[in-house]
Amino acid sequence: MNKPVIVSEEAPVAPVTLPEAKSPRAAGAAGPAYIVLAGISFSHFLNDTMQSLIASVYPILKENYALDFAQIGLITLAFQFTASLLQPVVGHFTDKKAQPFSLAIGMAFTFFGLLLLSVAQQYAIILVAASLVGFGSAVFHPESARIARLASGGRFGFAQSVFQVGGSLGTSMGPLLAALIVVPFGQPSIAWFSTIAFLAIVILWRIGQWYKPQITTRRPAPVDPHPEAPSPRRVVIALAVLVALLFSKQLYVSSLSSYYIFYLIDRFGVSTQAAQIYLFIFLAANAVGAFLGGPLGDRFGRKIVIWFSILGALPFTLALPFAGLHASAVLTVFIGLIISSTTSSIIVFAQELVPHRFGMISGVFFGVAFGIGGLGAAVLGKLADHTSIAFVYQVCAFLPAIGLLAVFLPKMPRAVH
Repeated sequence: MNKPVIVSEEAPVAPVTLPEAKSPRAAGAAGPAYIVLAGISFSHFLNDTMQSLIASVYPILKENYALDFAQIGLITLAFQFTASLLQPVVGHFTDKKAQPFSLAIGMAFTFFGLLLLSVAQQYAIILVAASLVGFGSAVFHPESARIARLASGGRFGFAQSVFQVGGSLGTSMGPLLAALIVVPFGQPSIAWFSTIAFLAIVILWRIGQWYKPQITTRRPAPVDPHPEAPSPRRVVIALAVLVALLFSKQLYVSSLSSYYIFYLIDRFGVSTQAAQIYLFIFLAANAVGAFLGGPLGDRFGRKIVIWFSILGALPFTLALPFAGLHASAVLTVFIGLIISSTTSSIIVFAQELVPHRFGMISGVFFGVAFGIGGLGAAVLGKLADHTSIAFVYQVCAFLPAIGLLAVFLPKMPRAVH
């Protein structure tokens, strides 16, 4: 492990701060704490594997309980609204008082949510189970993003990408595991995945033991703002733009994650298992793109990566509704690679705009991502009920055009990167 990094806290209650006052050269002298980064990324993998199971078993739930698309969307909303509502609150609280063992405790809610989902026989119980998994996600993401940054050794984009790629790989594994396990063995087999949650609890408890001695309580010396830093007004505008960009990215990804299986079944007549394999291909491409985005942002600048990753996907999303089955698979690979590369850059850009509020900012942006996904899934489900799944994808194809708003992002001081 690296030698301890001081995380400061003002008396009596002040923000938990990471070592941003140091120069990037000093911050990166010891290098990243790779064991911690690997542990938090693997925990993210396990967390998002369990989360993605919810969307992956939608066809089973739809058939077993005669649900319509609007009810399917409400399951997503129940899961993601819980995470969206609580993540900024958790992040704000841990900015003031770090909770090194909160990650393991939050994972316990996911553990019980999966067990409940495996035995749920009523729609209301399914919603409660999804909400419990969402609550575990709300506790996990803000503090784990802070730990990833603390262990970065100054390579903030790289650390955020390592953290993100774990989640993206986990998300991609859900449909594959559902096709191999849940579809053949039915809803009760979801309980088997609670063992994954238990493994995550053990790992996160160990990471909490590493994190606890990194925290000290002393008043930090005042840090003068960088002379080239954007004004408070520009910061507010930039944060609003970043939220809008995340909206375009996350809503499109949510449309594919929640309804791509139904789209393939409806348009091409493939089986549920085959459709889940196609969804896995898209989500795996997302994972690769999520890893590449952070280091590219460190090397070329986050604004350039944001421009490319949002607008670059537009030609492929416009072509998808008119492509055949195999061409659709190829297009979704390009879409996943390009559009997912922006997540790390957006989050690190936002963290740099609001220093010493990393938990709250991470919570807001992860929360917005979940909230947009949940609300968007519900709205798109209602639209699909009144029109068709194919029409939904024709509408969503234009979402990356919102990337044009990146022109309003300020130029950050070079020292920040």
